[in-house]
Amino acid sequence: MPRVLLIEDDPSVREGVELGLRRRGHEVRTAATGEAGLDALHAFRPDLLLLDLMLPGMNGVQVCRRVRENSQLPIIMLTARGDDFDVVVGLEAGADDYIVKPARTEVIEARIRAVLRRIEGPGAGKPAVESHGELAIDRAGLTVTKAGRPLTLAPSELKLLLHLSAAPEQVFSRQQLLEHVWEHSYHGDARLVDACVRRLRTKIEDGSGAPRYIQTLRGFGYRFGPL
Repeated sequence: MPRVLLIEDDPSVREGVELGLRRRGHEVRTAATGEAGLDALHAFRPDLLLLDLMLPGMNGVQVCRRVRENSQLPIIMLTARGDDFDVVVGLEAGADDYIVKPARTEVIEARIRAVLRRIEGPGAGKPAVESHGELAIDRAGLTVTKAGRPLTLAPSELKLLLHLSAAPEQVFSRQQLLEHVWEHSYHGDARLVDACVRRLRTKIEDGSGAPRYIQTLRGFGYRFGPL
């Protein structure tokens, strides 16, 4: 079972989530502050980070940015307010998903499994390594290079790129991407998709302001197709 690091300052939430995940077989380490969480990150080496957004001192967004400086560890943010502007900031900082508190353990478990599940399905029967302009996508090795330079993509970014590139020129709505990439079967939050697209573009596009690989079709969604 995946090893989970939980950074949460509310003792009741921290203890409840920890107990629920331990009962499901997870090894869990907890921390009450961002600073303590970063220390635990290096000592514990978790498979996934559950990160409270509103931490005292170093907040969740700052912790997320610090982690993303040198790691693509899957990150799920915990927030008490799903419409909070800070949710968007957290997603832009590199979080792969978020959960609104309070949340049942089975919901948290399902999100953990969705984030960690091995990428499969998109592009079945396609060449193991595809070339799209300067981009080379290795579906078997789950690696991406641009002009021969390896790119470091967070799990949600890689899943999104694999899904879009499996069907070039096909337009996917935000809801379709939520269902296939994040496995949110309900009417989910389109901010997850938009934030991930923006992060992915900073890594695969040339910065000219005119996206070459992922185009937006206003009112419809996104499509992949090198220009």
